[in-house]
Parts: sequence; C-alpha cells; structure tokens
Amino acid sequence: MDIQFKRLTEVSKSAIVELMSSPLVRRQMPLLTGNFTDEDCDKFIASKEQMWEQHGYGPYAFEIDGEFAGWGGVQPDDGEADLALVLHPDFWGVGKVLYKKIIDKAFGEMNLDSVVVFFPPSRTRIQGFLRLGFVKDAEMEVGDEKFIRHRLMNPSKES
Repeated sequence: MDIQFKRLTEVSKSAIVELMSSPLVRRQMPLLTGNFTDEDCDKFIASKEQMWEQHGYGPYAFEIDGEFAGWGGVQPDDGEADLALVLHPDFWGVGKVLYKKIIDKAFGEMNLDSVVVFFPPSRTRIQGFLRLGFVKDAEMEVGDEKFIRHRLMNPSKES
C-alpha cells in the first residue's frame, strides 16, 4: 500500500467535495452543515493553507495507491495541536496506519508536547482512542456545538 501525504491543493477539489458531502462522514462532523459546495471547498482549502503559512504545519490530503482517501494530520487550533483524521468510508480500515504516521510526525519530527482530538458527545465509540492513551481533558463548545476534548501526551516528554 502506497500512502502519500500531500497538500490539499494537490488533490482534486471534486474529490474533497465528495468526501465532505458523504452522509457517513458528515455524521461525525456536527459543524459541517448544509451542502458542501465548490465555494465551500475553496474556503476550506484556503483556511488549511493559511495554517501552513502562519504556523508551518497543517493538515494533509492522504492518497492511497494514487486515490484520494481523505485529509487530516495535526493542525493548529487555539494554541493546541489538533489531530484530525477524516477518511472516505472506503478507506476507514486504513485509519490506524494513518494515525500512526501522524503521531510519528507529531511527536517525532515536530516534537510536540501533546495532541488533542475533539469528539461530539454523540460519538461514543472512542474506546480505541482511549486505549491509545488519550485522556478526557475538557468539555467545550465550538460553534454552538458541544465537544469533548481528549489529549495524548508525547511519551518522550512525560516524566
């Protein structure tokens, strides 16, 4: 399996629109409301590219065997490093492999102290994340939606 991390500008906009329009994907993303149009996609890509320009890091597009599989990685979010992983349902089985690559980048190459993930309370199947070492660390509101933030500490920085 050939996995490539690319910038979102390097993949087909229509593939991103298709991903973000998938009912199975949208079910996990309560802030994603209404139709995800080409214009929304342009704004989405621009906001993610701005992260790269301002912070030197941001999310990637994932290609697996030459096919767009989704997007994610570590992205700056209000002083935190937010781990995002949004995959097309056809690629949900590859999530663990991508997660490991993202964490290796975050804690190895980037030497971050921790990463966080945000889950809506409706997402109850998170046992896998808890087994990886994520710990609930806050409940918060983002865009009028409730989220539970979980944190994973960089094991090389824990004393």
